[in-house]
Formats: sequence, structure tokens, C-alpha cells
Amino acid sequence: MTVPSPEFAAGLAADAEAAGITGFVAAAVISHDGRVLLVRRNPDDYMGGMWEIPSGKVDVGESILEALHRETTEETGLTVNQIVGYRGHFDYENSRGGTTRQFNFAVTVEKTEPVVLTEHDAHQWALPSKLPEVSDAVRNLLTP
Repeated sequence: MTVPSPEFAAGLAADAEAAGITGFVAAAVISHDGRVLLVRRNPDDYMGGMWEIPSGKVDVGESILEALHRETTEETGLTVNQIVGYRGHFDYENSRGGTTRQFNFAVTVEKTEPVVLTEHDAHQWALPSKLPEVSDAVRNLLTP
């Protein structure tokens, strides 16, 4: 697994732009005691009720790594301590009909509790072998 530098992340963004990708999302794979943190989308959101890893949009003028730190804190209340590796990406059609690329990073956090949700209605620490309803892309990402 590659430990990402700012230059590495800039290269990911440049490659995505060259491929015509219109939206970027930074996502955190947070593991603790063999389990991974999942959050559930609110029922009235796009893909409501689906479980996912904490993630969010990369804002204009923001790097992928900056968004990773900000979105992890905004969505979970947890603070990224270290980015330990790049887990790859996947593309999906977003709610506006464009293509979004989700960049996934393995991270450690300063403390694993409390998880404070602002955009989701539930969280759980799930075993990768017993995931709830997640997208195929997330299942492939988390299942060895």
C-alpha cells in the first residue's frame, strides 16, 4: 500500500481530470480491532439507507488529502492521526448524472470514540466478512 504524499494525491487528481471525471470524493477506511467504521446514509438522501465509509466532496481549491481530513472530522467527529495508505479508487454516477471518483485512504484516528454523526443516521464497526448493505464497490474495497 502506498503512503500518499501531496504530490501523489495531486497526480491522482490530474489522472482523474484527464479521464473526464467531474467530481472527486475523499474517503477514510478507519479500522479498529479488526473492524471498519461504516456510516449509514439518511433515508431521504441519494442512495438512502446504504452503508458506506466516511467520505465527502473535495471542494474547489482543496486537495484530496485536505478533504480527507476535513470530511472525516465533519462526518464522524474523529480526527485523522495518520494516512497510512492509498486503497485505490472507484467511479460511480452521482445524483447529478455525472461521474464521481472516490479516492479511498486507510487512516488512523486519534481516538475511535465517540463517533458524532452530522450527515448520517447510524454508525457501526463492522467485520469485513460481515458487512451490512454496502455498494459492490465498497464491498470490494473492504473484503480481502
